[in-house]
Amino acid sequence: MADAPPQKRFYRQRAHANPLADRGLSVPPRPQDMDWASLFPDFFPADPPPGYSPPSVETLDVGCGYGGLLVLLSALFPQDLALGLELRPRVAAFTAQRIRSLRAQEPSRCQNVACVRGNAMRNLPHFFRRAQLRRLFFLFPDPHFKRTKHKWRIISPALLAEYGYVLRPGGLVYTVTDVPELHQWMVKHFREHPLFEEVALGQLASDPLLSLLGTVTEEGVRAQRGGRTPLPAVFRRLPDPPGA
Repeated sequence: MADAPPQKRFYRQRAHANPLADRGLSVPPRPQDMDWASLFPDFFPADPPPGYSPPSVETLDVGCGYGGLLVLLSALFPQDLALGLELRPRVAAFTAQRIRSLRAQEPSRCQNVACVRGNAMRNLPHFFRRAQLRRLFFLFPDPHFKRTKHKWRIISPALLAEYGYVLRPGGLVYTVTDVPELHQWMVKHFREHPLFEEVALGQLASDPLLSLLGTVTEEGVRAQRGGRTPLPAVFRRLPDPPGA
């Protein structure tokens, strides 16, 4: 069946992917060329009522994996559109099929989330306008332990400038990892970047997402089973500096 739930055994793929080798990706030339209607048909009716304006995607899960966070976001924020970007082709195919299956089982479910294969290290400005997003997630990113592969890490000064471009002032970046060295790396780079400030976790007691970040993904569940503590951090996009 076209909308049957996917089985992970047919979609398994190695956890590590080279983000500098992204052949075969379909990338819109400009954000205004992105076909959001095909991903979120319920929010882009063929015959919209007078005055109707479809919402924009304002939440992005970078490296969304098997879609655990997307399914959670769909239930928590049913009127907000969220996109998952996943570089690994089989994993992206699994998550897209998972969403199609959930929609078929219950038509009101998961209409506001979608997954596409994409490379956040190279193509974000092709998908999103400046200041379009208000939530960014980096959950259990690949640590790339070897020093020679640190250039592959999803958090770096150059990439933070791009994340600052697509994230609106006041928007939040959520990170979590079970690797202390990577946690320290991400916190260091965010603290040093002029477009971001760290948010004390105590200030987010009412945030429904914070307590779930460590367990909502397959990697988080695996870390929990292994007795490894999730290390979350949250950062706020600052206003642009004068003259920017």
